[in-house]
Amino acid sequence: MSQFGFENDMRSVLKLDVPIQNAPMARWQRKSSTNGLSPGKQGNATLSSSKTPSKTPGKTKKPTPCKIGADRFIPVRSTQQMEVASFLLTKQKDAAEANDAGAAAENRKAMSVLLNGYNVEDAKILHFGSRPLNAAEGFQNNLKVLYHQATTPASVKKTRYISPTPDRILDAPDLRNDFYLTLLDWSSLNVLAVALNNSVYLWDATRGDITLLMQMEEESDYICSVSWTKQGNYLAVGTSDSKVQLWDVEKQKRLRLLAGHTGRVGSLSWNDHILSSGSKSGHIHHHDVRVANHHIQTLAGHAQEVCGLKWSPDGRYLASGSNDNLVCVWPRVNEGSVANAAQPVHCWNDHQGAIKALAWCPWQPNVLASGGGTSDRRIRIWNVNSGSCITSLETQSQISSLVFVPNYKELVSAHGYTCNSVSIWRYPSLTRVAELSGHGDRVLSMTMSPDSSTIATVAADETIRLWKSFEMDPVKKKASERLAKPTTSSVMLNALR
Repeated sequence: MSQFGFENDMRSVLKLDVPIQNAPMARWQRKSSTNGLSPGKQGNATLSSSKTPSKTPGKTKKPTPCKIGADRFIPVRSTQQMEVASFLLTKQKDAAEANDAGAAAENRKAMSVLLNGYNVEDAKILHFGSRPLNAAEGFQNNLKVLYHQATTPASVKKTRYISPTPDRILDAPDLRNDFYLTLLDWSSLNVLAVALNNSVYLWDATRGDITLLMQMEEESDYICSVSWTKQGNYLAVGTSDSKVQLWDVEKQKRLRLLAGHTGRVGSLSWNDHILSSGSKSGHIHHHDVRVANHHIQTLAGHAQEVCGLKWSPDGRYLASGSNDNLVCVWPRVNEGSVANAAQPVHCWNDHQGAIKALAWCPWQPNVLASGGGTSDRRIRIWNVNSGSCITSLETQSQISSLVFVPNYKELVSAHGYTCNSVSIWRYPSLTRVAELSGHGDRVLSMTMSPDSSTIATVAADETIRLWKSFEMDPVKKKASERLAKPTTSSVMLNALR
């Protein structure tokens, strides 16, 4: 090849920088021409595009070939514009939520005041929200109270210890083993009266002195029941010779002999100056001990021996239990009423055994508890106002006595065959709190001390056991002692010593 031929070839190569007029169009150019021009003019049209040749004279910018799939539009936003848009959107959302929350809060507050009578905001314990609540004026947050480990008095669960053993045991020789007799009673002057065969003994619980009050003249006769007056200075004694004796304990003198029954007097109960007595004949007599003609009324509602009598604390009703399995409730004795005219308010025959155990609730005067004998073994709680049985409990043992304890609002039951024990029940659920065992034979009678802290039980094993299971809280005890008024009880108690 000659030198001139090489130069000509080089010139032709260098001319490639000049746009080729008849060369095939690039893909992106064809697309632009198709969108912007009619089909007839696509081949010869001059394209107006941003990809124009360089304005520099003698030079033309070579177009950059496009890859397949890279022809998408990517917008360019500045950072400042994004932040401004986000701020505007968030501000509008917070304002809408604040308006809705404010309206909801106002609605809740109005409904709370209308229904409950107080502002719901004042009753809040915890508050969850995006913003903390402002503390009240003068509020002091003492953290040592929150993290104090010592238990506060309100959080301490107070429980009392119930000893399984008696606090004291007394001998009761020649005790008559008879389920239908009432052989024990505790006076308001803290003197315990116990009937031992044909004698009545007094035990001073304050000093421990024992006094023989009376003794039957006939050896074949025996004491069937004892009952103190509310003041504690007079004692009624029912005997097997169908009579009732009234004794002045201070002078150790018999005041009256009340006759009228035709059978032994196994139950007694006082209502102020009215003494009610139940006998084996099934009759109940009311005696007004203030007048010479003491017999004022006879209640004939039982067909067999009356073995349980209890006046209600308010003196409105007399409850009677009998060997005929009936529980009767009688109205109060009216002045000038006709003898034998009274009718029972209620008469229940739900028990299947003799009813000796009767107890009125001291804090609910319309509630009566009754317990059945060996054939029944069930405690029943009655509502005297409605005449319905509130609840019933199977004890699996003969029930000889029932006592309500006001110090702890509990019910105590004394049992004969086959448990020979004392049970403490929580009232009104009648769940067992404790069981006191120790007697070797069936428990015949039970009574409670004047301060309601101790119960005394007498059993056929010829022992009297004192269970100090209901001592009052020391703080409450001091408060009750301050409220107690002085009486002449101490004078009469000194006379017995």
